[in-house]
Amino acid sequence: MQQTKAAVYVRALCSLTAAAVSVLTLAACSPVADVKPAADAANAACAPMMVSLPDTIGNAALRKTNSQATAAWGDPSVLILRCGVNVPGPTTDRCVTVNDVDWVIKEGDPVWTLTTYGREPATEILMDPNKISSATVLADLAPAAAKIKAVRKCVGQPELLQNLPTTTPGK
Repeated sequence: MQQTKAAVYVRALCSLTAAAVSVLTLAACSPVADVKPAADAANAACAPMMVSLPDTIGNAALRKTNSQATAAWGDPSVLILRCGVNVPGPTTDRCVTVNDVDWVIKEGDPVWTLTTYGREPATEILMDPNKISSATVLADLAPAAAKIKAVRKCVGQPELLQNLPTTTPGK
């Protein structure tokens, strides 16, 4: 049997309609997270990191967001990421290094803010350590965060003290 062009067109249209309904149904299962973009979210340096983000962190699955250079995990969100935030300057806040990525930590109650240090643009994470482990988050995000080249490192107290001038008592 030879098919007419109209029959082929109708069959293709039905297939496209079924596919569209499937996509809409799946999208309804996972609502888009509303995340405010950072001031420098359009910075091209964010792109390599954003495409390298893990699909899951702990037990939380990656969700779609409504803003450029943002990500969210969990439903409801237990972790929010924004690339393009203000680059932190020298600080006395706690700074930790996980897999060669430095993070400045500001402990809140309950939300902590963790910001990459020494990378431009900076990336910010908002998380509640009672809902997801900060160690897991930083370890899982380190490979993606490392896609933005480090230009500075955290300096801890031992590094500061080693360069102080010494004096000999009595001189």
